[in-house]
Amino acid sequence: MRIAQIAPLYESVPPKLYGGTERVVSYVTEELVRRGHEVTLFAAGDSQTRAKLVAACPQALRLMGKPDLGASLQLAMLAEVFETARDNFDIVHSHIDYWSFPFATLTGVPTVSTMHGRLDIPDLHPVYHRFPEAALVSISDSQRAPLAQMNWVATVHHGMPRDLLRCNERSGKYLAFIGRISPEKGIDVAIEVALRSGVPLKIAAKVDAVDREYFADVIKPRIKPPMIEYIGEIDDVQKSEFLGGALALLFTIDWPEPFGLAMIEALACGTPVIARPCGAVPEVIRPGVTGFLAKEVDELVTAVGRIDSIPREQCRREFEERFSSEVMIAKYERVYHRLIGRDSDVAVGKFEMQQAAVGR
Repeated sequence: MRIAQIAPLYESVPPKLYGGTERVVSYVTEELVRRGHEVTLFAAGDSQTRAKLVAACPQALRLMGKPDLGASLQLAMLAEVFETARDNFDIVHSHIDYWSFPFATLTGVPTVSTMHGRLDIPDLHPVYHRFPEAALVSISDSQRAPLAQMNWVATVHHGMPRDLLRCNERSGKYLAFIGRISPEKGIDVAIEVALRSGVPLKIAAKVDAVDREYFADVIKPRIKPPMIEYIGEIDDVQKSEFLGGALALLFTIDWPEPFGLAMIEALACGTPVIARPCGAVPEVIRPGVTGFLAKEVDELVTAVGRIDSIPREQCRREFEERFSSEVMIAKYERVYHRLIGRDSDVAVGKFEMQQAAVGR
């Protein structure tokens, strides 16, 4: 298939540091190329890919210090995609929320949009209601709830390359927190759990401009090494050591998390997850198998004391069986074939047979 992938412009694909959506776009793009598809990636110019790259701006906007240009530049990028889509693509796959909806309606090119963010903001619902025919993919079943009436064609959980992160079969001696520091991410709860359980906490996270006051007033005063240590943003190369060396990942969120990529990154490293059961979390973590779910601090502290009962090789096996790139892309291929009217099961099955023949 000839496939267009449209990425946000705030981070490169993949991101240099923090960035969930752009990281998943990279995993999708590279696996599609590996499977023999002709893929064109529309993204920031400093992206790295084996697909054909069409740069909509020279560099990722956040690291340029110009995130306010995102909406305008993405509008121009979409115009370029859809002006040439009829002649160049069998399907367009957008990862920039609702921005592609009017373009897809006007051009008629098969288009699917993966919704990567939260959908429980009522002020934005009129935009979605205006385009009820838009083909949407959710990244968890729970994500759909605020807009259940939309045209959901599939739920596709995120996946990652099997060889991206190494599995550490030995349990670590600290708790890990990774991602972004903000009130809804529950870093204050993670600190409290660490202090009450007596297990050190290492924090690898970015602080957005909007959250700097929260960080300075609420979190920074509680960072006291070696018990509570702030590392800052880390890249993919550092994640294997950081997550793999942890006793557990604390995912103490307090918002309707659409998916939670950090959880499967931890599982890939063999590290179990202790999380609050918000949003998609119960779809990702199986209690007693890959970690524990608990709402209150007391229960989370108890889970820390029980975490050694979760075999680390079991966490890695769960990642490979449910959250690898191959699993994710097999589902996306079925969506693509369905939308352009091809026999998806035959096409996907043929590739899987080819891979089995070469021992992958």
